[in-house]
Amino acid sequence: MSAPHIVALGGTLRPESVTGRLLAAALDIAAARGARTTLLTGDAIAFPHYEPGNAEGNTTIGRYLDALRSADAVIVGSPGYHGTLSGLVKTALDYVEQLRADERVYFDGLPVGLVATAAGWQAAVSTLQALRTITHSLRGWPTPMGLAINTAEPGDAIAKCQPQMEIMVDQIFDFLRR
Repeated sequence: MSAPHIVALGGTLRPESVTGRLLAAALDIAAARGARTTLLTGDAIAFPHYEPGNAEGNTTIGRYLDALRSADAVIVGSPGYHGTLSGLVKTALDYVEQLRADERVYFDGLPVGLVATAAGWQAAVSTLQALRTITHSLRGWPTPMGLAINTAEPGDAIAKCQPQMEIMVDQIFDFLRR
C-alpha cells in the first residue's frame, strides 16, 4: 500500500487544546509509520449549524469534505462537554452527510480512531461511547483501542497515553493492510 492518508478532526477553537494536541500527536505517530496526514481542528471545522445548503460555495467546508474524501482512515477527537461531544465536533460530523451520494458513502469501510478528553472519567468515557455510536452510524469501523483521557489527573496527558495512542494507530494500519 502506498502512503495512506489519515485525517484527524476535532478538538476545540483553542489552538493549544488538549484534544487538538492529542490528535496532532496521533498523526505524528502515523507520519512516523509512513502516512500522509491532515489535521482539521479549530477554525478548520468551525462551521455553521448543519443545513444541507450551507456547504454549497463554502470553501472551508469544501476543503474539509475533500480531505475526508481522500482519507484512508480518520481519527476523531472531542472534549467531553456535559457528558458528550462538543457542538463543534458534532457539527463537523454532521457535515459528513454531504458525502451521502459519494461512491464511498460517509466513512464506509474506514478505520476510525477515537479520542475523548474531559476533566473527569465519567464525561471522558461517555464521550468516547458517543463517538463510537456516531462512527457506527457513519459506517466507519472504530478501532478496538479508543482513548478516554481524564485531563484533571496530574501530569502530561499526551505523554501518559502515548502507549495507547500507538496501539490505536497500529490498529488503523493493521486494518488498512487487510
